[in-house]
Amino acid sequence: MKLYDSFRAPNPRRVRWFLAEKGDHAVEIVNLDVFKGEHRAPDFLAKAGLANVPALEMDDGTTITESVAICRYLESLYPEPNMFGRDPKETAVFEMWLRRVEMMLATPLMLAVRHSHPALAALETQIPEIAESNRKSGARALKIFDRQLADHEFIAGDRISMADIVAATAIDFSRMAKFAVPEELSHAVRWYEAMMARPAALAGVKS
Repeated sequence: MKLYDSFRAPNPRRVRWFLAEKGDHAVEIVNLDVFKGEHRAPDFLAKAGLANVPALEMDDGTTITESVAICRYLESLYPEPNMFGRDPKETAVFEMWLRRVEMMLATPLMLAVRHSHPALAALETQIPEIAESNRKSGARALKIFDRQLADHEFIAGDRISMADIVAATAIDFSRMAKFAVPEELSHAVRWYEAMMARPAALAGVKS
């Protein structure tokens, strides 16, 4: 398998982190420089269908995009440690929190970065009002996760799940928009510091 990646983008980092939590598996990493437009090259578009990273090319040539879809596939190949739920009830709970993280936290924070960081002006027609609105949305959402984390070590329950990886990578990326978890959200601060201290977190950054 080949994982088409970009070390500068947050969504591919989710997959690298997920794989690191799973252990050492035979996935070749192919880095694409999005600032040079390598994700728009004809040969990549022929595989992926969209100019998006990450993309996972399977051994038979089938290629899938979308970070969560890729991780679900990898979970089916490498089921331990489980990060999507072990039974119908737990799977539903994990999915609920993953959806909340994606829609309420990760997407707003990524939009805040894309519409505010000078380096991304080459990729985005930046609108400051969009950046500020989404920064505020992300801050409001963190209050919900802080309440959940008051009684849970991780967002969806008693162990790390895909929801934690999506949330942590989004918050770390949002530092580019000068965003940080407010100190008064002590449970979220504790959780975020613990996530960043995990060895697998280092798989998401370029050495």
